[in-house]
Amino acid sequence: MSVLETKNLGISFGGLQALQDVHFSIDKGEIIGLIGPNGAGKTTVFNLLTDVYLPSEGVIELDGDNIVGKKTYQITQNGIARTFQNIRLFKDISVIDNVKIAMNNQMDYSVLAGILRLPSFRREEKEVSRKAHELLKVFRLDEHAHDLAKNLPYGQQRKLEIARALATNPKVLLLDEPAAGMNPTETMELMETIMLIRDRFKIAILLIEHDMSFVMGICQHLVVLDYGRIIAEGTPEEVRSNPKVIAAYLGGE
Repeated sequence: MSVLETKNLGISFGGLQALQDVHFSIDKGEIIGLIGPNGAGKTTVFNLLTDVYLPSEGVIELDGDNIVGKKTYQITQNGIARTFQNIRLFKDISVIDNVKIAMNNQMDYSVLAGILRLPSFRREEKEVSRKAHELLKVFRLDEHAHDLAKNLPYGQQRKLEIARALATNPKVLLLDEPAAGMNPTETMELMETIMLIRDRFKIAILLIEHDMSFVMGICQHLVVLDYGRIIAEGTPEEVRSNPKVIAAYLGGE
């Protein structure tokens, strides 16, 4: 069974059909790219998957259960995590605290234990700190654990945002233009990190990206949107040679 599947997904804003009949699925351990021209509807798909928008039609299934209508925090608890085009960190707190905040729903002590700092509270805090440090090591950010997030270089801020998303223990990770603004070295490091995440955490990854060398080098399957409809899907090689995709997006012969 697919981890995530959309069926006949669509949304209208007033009289404008922004998305129509969007159907794709993603399996555990798979990396899929969602590509297309600006305004094609890619970020709208992410907004539907995370309940920022409510679809006008269609179904979104996570592990076979329809999640349409659930609140964003419920979808996060169920197993979908997301990053954004514009980095959204808590920039004036430490790197490790950014990660620990995302683990809040995994903590299991009472309000009283927290106020009085009872042993149960201290045990939970110690365990969460340990998990956060382990996660930061994956991204080579553990040496910066106590730096303010805003003091990290841009590429490391991107990695921290992904680490914070992973801290929610997702089944599906949505990455919205993760390589945006990165130089070639940072982009290569990010590719390696995403493949490491896939292999180590065994999760499905759906990403939006305009850097075609990045997409072609990391994704096993591509879904191409244009004017809110899927015009092609398949392996990177199949999509790259598809005449509709060339005409709408890639250009050239």
